[in-house]
Amino acid sequence: MRKTSKPLIALVCTILFFLLPVPSGAQATGESQLGSWWMYFGTNKVSERFSIHTEAQFRYYEMADNFNQLLLRTGLNLHINPTAIATFGYGYIGTDGTFEEAPGDLDSREHRIFEQFILKNVLGKLGIEHRYRLEQRFLQTGLVSDTEHRARYRLQLTVPLGNTLFLNFYDEVFLNLQKEVFGQNRAYAALGVRFSSNSSVQLGYLKNHFPRAHFDRLQLGFFFNPDLSTLFKKP
Repeated sequence: MRKTSKPLIALVCTILFFLLPVPSGAQATGESQLGSWWMYFGTNKVSERFSIHTEAQFRYYEMADNFNQLLLRTGLNLHINPTAIATFGYGYIGTDGTFEEAPGDLDSREHRIFEQFILKNVLGKLGIEHRYRLEQRFLQTGLVSDTEHRARYRLQLTVPLGNTLFLNFYDEVFLNLQKEVFGQNRAYAALGVRFSSNSSVQLGYLKNHFPRAHFDRLQLGFFFNPDLSTLFKKP
């Protein structure tokens, strides 16, 4: 019996190896979960040619749970003409890189400087926007510091559905200027509601592709663009 027990034990162990669930990379990164991004955007005019961009995003691996990332961004916009805007800005990004409860060895902080150029035009009722952005990224993960550079291009289409409702679509590609060139691609579709000339809400879906991971995100964005230039005018 002793001679035959070893092969039997080996067979049982082999069967259990294939039957028992083994943690996968997708589970560890939360790819199977529908995450959420809660966002605020503001473009506040301060003079005839200048405005201030403000932005806050709270990103979660799941629906309003399991924190992933905080993004705060601001910038100064130069309105060259009604269809062209140049921006210089700064962003802070705090990231929890672990989907599951684990030591925070993947937590990181990023200070980011960016330069941006937007071109807008209209084709019939279709609004078209091209956004070009360069980013200088100063990253800190634990005791490790790094500096990276990245280029981004976004093509956005806006389709009005009457005076209040509209559809918004975009695709944005991220290109690293070092190491692996392709960084990520974001494909987005949303239904928007316009409350006034300077405020709207968008509820959308984002498909976020990385070289070795893919995420699905539900987005709720609030846009508020009051004109603040009157505060700086003399009575």
